[in-house]
Amino acid sequence: MGKVFAFHGGIHPPENKKQSTRTPIRPAPLPKRLYLPLQQHIGTSASPLVNVGDRVLKGQMIAEPVGRISASLHAPTSGTIRSIGPHPVPHASGLESDCIVIDSDGLDEWEEHQGLEDYTSLKPGALIDHIRRCGIAGMGGAGFPTDVKLHLGDDHIVNTLIINAAECEPYITADDMLMRERADEILGGIRVISHLLKPSHIIIGIEDNKSHAIRTLRTALKECELNIDIRVVPTKYPSGGERQLIQLLTGLEVPSGKIPADIGIVCQNIGTTAAIYRAVHFGEPLISRIVTVTGDAVAQPQNLEALIGTPFADLLDAAHVYEDRLYRLVMGGPMMGMTVEHDQIPVIKTTNCIIAASRDEMPPAPPEQPCIRCNMCEQVCPVTLLPQQLYWFAKGREFDKAKHHNLFDCIECGACAYVCPSSIPLVQYYRFAKSEIRTEEAEQHKADHARERFEARQARLEREQEEKEARRKARAEEAARAQKARKAEPADTPTAAPALDINALKTAAAVARTKLKKAQKALNTARESGEGDLPALEAAVAAAQGSSDQAQHALEQANSSTASGITANVDLKQLKTAAAVARTKLKKARDALKNAEDKGLEGLDKLRATVTTLEQKAEAADQAHQQAEQAATPADNTPPTDLKALKQQVSIMRTKLKKAEAALANLEGEARTQAEQALTELRQRHAAADQAFKAAEQMQIEAAAAQGVDLKKLKVDAAMARAAVTKLERALGKTEDEQERTALESQLVTARDKAEQLNTTLQQHAPD
Repeated sequence: MGKVFAFHGGIHPPENKKQSTRTPIRPAPLPKRLYLPLQQHIGTSASPLVNVGDRVLKGQMIAEPVGRISASLHAPTSGTIRSIGPHPVPHASGLESDCIVIDSDGLDEWEEHQGLEDYTSLKPGALIDHIRRCGIAGMGGAGFPTDVKLHLGDDHIVNTLIINAAECEPYITADDMLMRERADEILGGIRVISHLLKPSHIIIGIEDNKSHAIRTLRTALKECELNIDIRVVPTKYPSGGERQLIQLLTGLEVPSGKIPADIGIVCQNIGTTAAIYRAVHFGEPLISRIVTVTGDAVAQPQNLEALIGTPFADLLDAAHVYEDRLYRLVMGGPMMGMTVEHDQIPVIKTTNCIIAASRDEMPPAPPEQPCIRCNMCEQVCPVTLLPQQLYWFAKGREFDKAKHHNLFDCIECGACAYVCPSSIPLVQYYRFAKSEIRTEEAEQHKADHARERFEARQARLEREQEEKEARRKARAEEAARAQKARKAEPADTPTAAPALDINALKTAAAVARTKLKKAQKALNTARESGEGDLPALEAAVAAAQGSSDQAQHALEQANSSTASGITANVDLKQLKTAAAVARTKLKKARDALKNAEDKGLEGLDKLRATVTTLEQKAEAADQAHQQAEQAATPADNTPPTDLKALKQQVSIMRTKLKKAEAALANLEGEARTQAEQALTELRQRHAAADQAFKAAEQMQIEAAAAQGVDLKKLKVDAAMARAAVTKLERALGKTEDEQERTALESQLVTARDKAEQLNTTLQQHAPD
C-alpha cells in the first residue's frame, strides 16, 4: 500500500450504485438496426469504406481513420448497409451527425479474425498499428484514440502507468462489474500496455466503495509477474478525473496546458485495457461495451454488454422501462452526463451509462438566480480555478480574460453547479465560452492561412515580374551588342551583305494585297450592277496586282537571301503560316472564279490567270515549308523532345477530328465526299502526331533510364506525393483539435518536402 495524497475541492453526491450491481453482466439482445456515428472519439471523423447495399460481416472495418488522431469503425454484427447519412447522435448540441446504418440479418456472422500469437516478438510500431486497426479508443472519458497514448513511449520516458478504476460518478457501475467478472482480461491488457510503455511502476487506482472488485483484483494479482500496486482512494467526486487521480496517487500536478506524459505518467481506463486484451489475443475490434442501465424508471437496473450502435430503446426494453415514470433520459452520470431527447440515439464507444430517471429522481432545474458571491464554487473546484470569475467572463463575452484564467483547464465535472445556492448552470456557461473561443481561433487560423497564401502569391508574382524584367534587359543588351558588332564589321567583308528590312517588306506586301483586294471588290461590284467605268477599274486591278506581285516577290527574295545566310534559323512557324495563307487565297480565288462562271460575268480569263498564279504560289510555299522541315529534322529522324507541344498538337488534332466526324453526318452528295476526304487526311495527321508524341515520350523514358531513373515510377511517386499533400491539407482544414492540428501540420511539412523533391527530380528528367 503506497501513500494516498489529496486534491483540492470535491463533493460527495449520493452514489446510487447498488441498484445495478445485484445481477451479473448479461448480453443485450441483438438489435434489428444499428446506428454507427463516424465520430465516436475526440479528433477527426472516420471515412466510410462501404456503400449502401453492401453486406458486411461482424468485425469488418467499415470506416478508416483520417489523420493521426482518429479511430476506425467496425461492423458490430453481420447485415446490410441501409444508409450513410445524418442521424441523431449523443452530443450536447442535440444536432445530427453522419452515421452508417446497418440492418442486422440476425446471423451475427463473424469475419475471419485471429489474435497475435506472440505480441512480445513484434516491434512496438506493428503492435500499436494492430491496436489502431481494431479501433480501440478511451472508454471512460472523451474517447481519445488509444494508439496515440501508447505511441508516447518513443518521445517520453514513462515512469508510471496508472489504471483508472475509480469510477467516481454516481449511478455508473460498468467498470465495477467488469473488475468483478473479468479481472483476467484487465490484467492481460495491462501486460500489453506495459510491454509497449515499459513503466517502472504500475498503479491501479480504485475507490474504497468497491470492496468486491478490490478483492477480485488482489486475488488475480497474486499470480501476476508485473510490479502492480492497488491503491484504494477515498470515495469523493471527481477522484476519477485523470488529473485528480494522478494527484491522488502520486502527489504530482499536471501543469496547465500539458499532458500527463509530459511528467512521465500515462493513464488508461479499465474498460480500455480489457478491449486491448481482446484485440491483441483474439483479434476482436472494439464493437461492444458494458453499459449501466439504471434509474427509477426501469424495473431491473443492470449492466448489459451492448453492441456499439444499439439504440437506447433496445437497452431500456431489456431493463423493462416504465414508460409512465420516465421523465428524463441521461447518457452518462448525473454530474457530467447529457440529457438526450429520444430513445433512438445509439450507444457509442464512450457510452458507459443510461439513466432513465423519474421526475422525483431528477426534477426540473430551479430558475437561475443572481450570484451571491458565496465562494462555494471555488471551494469545491478540483482544478483550483475561480468558477465565479469565469462565469462573469463567459456571461460578459470576455473570452480572452476567461482563457487567461485557464478556462480550458476546467474538466466540466459540475461540482460548482452542484453546490451553487443560486442554481446557476455554471458548466453551460463554460461550455459556451469554450465553443466561442474555438470558433474564433478556427476563423483566425483560416484568416492567417488565407493571408499567408495571399502573401506567397504576391511574392511569387513579384519574383516572376523581376525575372521577366531581367530577361528583357538581357535581351536588350544582347541586341545592343549584336548591333554594335554589325556596325564594326569591315565594308568589304563578303558576308556583310546589305541589311534587309524584312518587317518593312512584309508591311509593303500586306498593303499591296489590301489595295488589290479593294480594287477587285470595286470591280466585282461594278460588274454586278452594270454601272461604273469597267475599263478603268480593270486597269486599276491590274496595276494593284502588279504592285502586289512585285512586293511579294521582293519579300520572297529577302526571305530567300536571309535563309541562304542563316539556314539553321529558318522560321518553320512563319513558313507554315505563309503556306496556309497561300492556300486560303487560292481557295478564295477558286470560289470567285466559280461564282463568275455561274453568273456568266466578264473577265473570266483574268480570274483564271489569277487562280493559276496563286496555285503556283501555294505550291511554292508548301514546298518551301516542307524543305525547311526536312532541313530542321535531325539525320536520324529523332522526334522532337517538346512533349508539351506534341501533346497539345495531338489534343488539337483529336478535337478537329471529332468536329469533322460530327459535321459529316449532316452532309450529302459532293460536299460529303469532300468532307470524307478531309476526314481521312485529318485521321492520318492525328495518327502521325500521336506517333510522334509517343516516340518522343519513349525517348525521354530511355534517356532517364540511361541515368538510372525509372521515369514511369517517378511520375507515379510524384502524383501520389501530391495526393498525400492534398489529403493532409483537407484533414487539417476539418480538424479543430489543437494537438491533432500540430501533428497534421508536421506531417504536411514532411509531405510537401517529399512532393517538392520528387517534382524537382521529375522536372530534371521530364521538363515537359
